[in-house]
Amino acid sequence: MTTTQTTPAPPRSKRRPRQLDAPGVPVRVIKGIVLVLACLLVIIPFIGVISTSIASQEHVTNSGGFVLWPDGVHLDAYRTIFNGGVVLQALLVSFLITVGGTLISLAGSTMLAYALSRPGSFGQRPILMIVLFSLLFSPGLIPNYLVVKQFGLLDSLWALILPTAISGFNVIILRSFFMGIPDEVVDSARIDGAGDFRIFWSIILPLSRAVLAVIGLFYAVGYWNAFFSALLYISDTAKWPLQLVLRTYVINNTELSSGDLGGAAADQLPPQESIQMAILVISLVPILIVYPFLQRHFAKGMLTGAVKG
Repeated sequence: MTTTQTTPAPPRSKRRPRQLDAPGVPVRVIKGIVLVLACLLVIIPFIGVISTSIASQEHVTNSGGFVLWPDGVHLDAYRTIFNGGVVLQALLVSFLITVGGTLISLAGSTMLAYALSRPGSFGQRPILMIVLFSLLFSPGLIPNYLVVKQFGLLDSLWALILPTAISGFNVIILRSFFMGIPDEVVDSARIDGAGDFRIFWSIILPLSRAVLAVIGLFYAVGYWNAFFSALLYISDTAKWPLQLVLRTYVINNTELSSGDLGGAAADQLPPQESIQMAILVISLVPILIVYPFLQRHFAKGMLTGAVKG
């Protein structure tokens, strides 16, 4: 009997992956300088807005209307705004529109997306085509206005919510996320006797907290920052949202009278620049407060909803 000897294979050479050469010191210094300059371009105007809103009247006047560093903390502009008037009323209107609109939009979008994600739903294909069609083509300004007028929504807060209540883009993201939920989870609930609404409320929504937080943030920011719809549909100044007040009195540099600020005496009003910058700060604070609590869900919700399905 002859035995065959197998020659061992030569050992594989361990090749180290090529690494890019680290940039030299001059390149890193230039990058650092550019990054610092970019940060300063963003931070300095924001600091100036806050400083002007809390600076004293003399300091604002001597600085030509823009203060980079205040001489102290003076909250006269904020007290004047919150004593009443058009700004406080607009702030309450914006909160009402943002909270109510976000809840309505989330409810409608999640239910529509869940129905479109379930195979065999009534009218699934045509409705999905309509949603996709809305992403490609949008109605013009005049048709939108005529529809709002036909439904009697002019000069009503519903005109700021209902026309933009459901976004096709957000519905597609939610649908993709719902399609990524395993069918076994839904089937096991059906075996236990749960209906569609019970499955949606008790199983689908708890599993979708990340994507719901992202979509809710999208809707909330959209409602909070919207002013063009109010400019078209709202003529009563008592129903103006804060962003329309911001556009009228800050961007257009319209002077706020004592009647606009709750009837305060004209000689006791803070400088117009301080009031305008205070309005700008108030319009930024709510989003800056809400965003850090939802930021941890942002990347997870967007990526999961975008790649699944």
